[in-house]
Amino acid sequence: MSPVSSSKGKPLNQVKKDGWRERLYDVIYHSDTPAGRWFDILLIAAIVISVTVVMLDSVDSVSAHHHGLLYGLEWGFTLLFTVEYILRLICTRAPLRYALSFFGVVDLISILPTYLGLFIDGSEYLLVVRSLRIMRVFRILRLMRFVGQAEILLRSLYESRHKVGVFMLFMITIVCIFGSFMYLIEGPDNGFTSIPTSVYWAIVTVTTVGYGDIAPQTPLGRLLASFMVIIGYAIIAVPTGIFTAELSRQIKRPRATSRLDCPVCGHPPCEEDARYCSQCGSELEEPRT
Repeated sequence: MSPVSSSKGKPLNQVKKDGWRERLYDVIYHSDTPAGRWFDILLIAAIVISVTVVMLDSVDSVSAHHHGLLYGLEWGFTLLFTVEYILRLICTRAPLRYALSFFGVVDLISILPTYLGLFIDGSEYLLVVRSLRIMRVFRILRLMRFVGQAEILLRSLYESRHKVGVFMLFMITIVCIFGSFMYLIEGPDNGFTSIPTSVYWAIVTVTTVGYGDIAPQTPLGRLLASFMVIIGYAIIAVPTGIFTAELSRQIKRPRATSRLDCPVCGHPPCEEDARYCSQCGSELEEPRT
């Protein structure tokens, strides 16, 4: 049975929080108070600095002279974010649902690479995923209402998946055919050592990237390559048109709501006048005009 009786009422299993947990929750999850706003600003500053530290540590000239300092800063930020993650779990009403939410998963992945670095060399450079946490700036600047537009984009991609899938299957067939032709025309002497290599060249050519590592040398091969480049330019509009048509249809679909997405799990409110999140039971914020 769901712990929430309805999106309008309070959760059935809601218990009165301790005073410190209530205050901690307001600071960590809400930015409409001075303490909460400063917490988010300092958190984003720490994220930016920690990502910069990881990037600098990958530069040999910098790492050779300051590796000890950068390594200490990296662990310092990791411990700081670990404490923050634990506090988020402690003060929220539904810790498991927060941990499984988008922001919860991002918060966890942002601290794991440092600990994995103790066992797997080089994994600490994955800490750049912390940059995803900067998305919290939308909540600080009261832009969460615009984050909902991302849902329209994702829904448009999902609804057009079948058409895009058919198009991708068609393109795979095309590059396989043209790659095989190019293998027969040019052969190993001109760099087309196998059909898979020729298919790779066909993919690079039809996408108009053209790395230049393999190039046809015969007149017939160059004619075929020119034809593929023209095809590449012509088909660019196909997936774009499919997605644009679906996006236009999704934009016309009304999505009325008077409240922001849940500050804990990021789930959008299911009803216009919902006061509590239907997923984790957290109180929803009202957008300011």
